[in-house]
Amino acid sequence: MPLRSRGVAVRLGFTPRPNLSDGRTSLRREAYLCGGEPGSELLWAAWATPGLPFPIPVSYFKWLVFADSTWEWRSFDLANPRDHEAWAAADRKLTPILSATDPNLHVFRARGGKLIQYHGWNDQLITPEYSVDYYESVVGLKSAAGRSRAGALADAQQFYRLFMAPGMAHCGGGNGPNEFDMERALYPKVAAYRGEGDINDAASFACR
Repeated sequence: MPLRSRGVAVRLGFTPRPNLSDGRTSLRREAYLCGGEPGSELLWAAWATPGLPFPIPVSYFKWLVFADSTWEWRSFDLANPRDHEAWAAADRKLTPILSATDPNLHVFRARGGKLIQYHGWNDQLITPEYSVDYYESVVGLKSAAGRSRAGALADAQQFYRLFMAPGMAHCGGGNGPNEFDMERALYPKVAAYRGEGDINDAASFACR
């Protein structure tokens, strides 16, 4: 399954936008990778330091794509047929195992599954837009079955709820509350600061 972001399939041949918070676009100017959220910039050093790529994707290519302990990331070029085929072959083989992008949760729900997901808006490692995109894809699948947007959302919330935490970094930390009343932030509503009070106190935010 191709990775999707904002409903657009990943395509090769991207050009970087000047602002990292804008994500990446294909040569056809189709957005396919979400960028970091405004406000999280001071936490980007883990993956935005020139010459020091984030280690997880480097390990993925070294061990799973090329299976070569001597592989050097600086040599990778998707325009190179060998590199492109290695990437494509690994994608075909590993996507069914590693990707969590299938919006069809019917079997999970039928077995009584309940899913509670939260994501910090200042997550510096996994952009929060991916959680929003995935949740919307689950709702969209139900809408495709003939339900209204409101009906599909209400049905999805019977077993799957997403909570977006303002200011929270990756899994915790950051400038926002890290202990919060999830009902205040039930997606698609937003936890908005009341304008006064401790920003680390969930009571200082209202769900709107």
